Amino acid sequence: MRTLMPLGAALLLVSPVIADEGSRTIKVQFTKGASAKVIKGSLRGYESVNYTVSARAGQTMTVRLTTANGSNYFNVTEPGKDEALFNGSVAGNKFGGTLPSTGTYTVQVYLMRNAARRGETAAYTLTIAVR
Repeated sequence: MRTLMPLGAALLLVSPVIADEGSRTIKVQFTKGASAKVIKGSLRGYESVNYTVSARAGQTMTVRLTTANGSNYFNVTEPGKDEALFNGSVAGNKFGGTLPSTGTYTVQVYLMRNAARRGETAAYTLTIAVR
């Protein structure tokens, strides 16, 4: 008697496994007397890097991303929110604005899906300032 393998199990045997490369979180701390930091980094595929920055409501934050990869962007998310305060893939690679709340902001650097799917790498320079 022959047993048949369920279709889902058969697909698992022939489908490529896509690893979730996840994300890294890096706390940004300014040196004494400084209000800006320049960070050099890189990421690959679906990986993202989350830079966390403490700031107060009313302060001004500027973020600039310099990269050779046209699919490399960043988002800025305010404390306690899920929706981005700034979406780089829509607005570009420079953000500046007055912060609406006090707490830890996240600057998430990522590759768009088209580049991530191809496993591209992006080297970047990220400048974050809070005044």
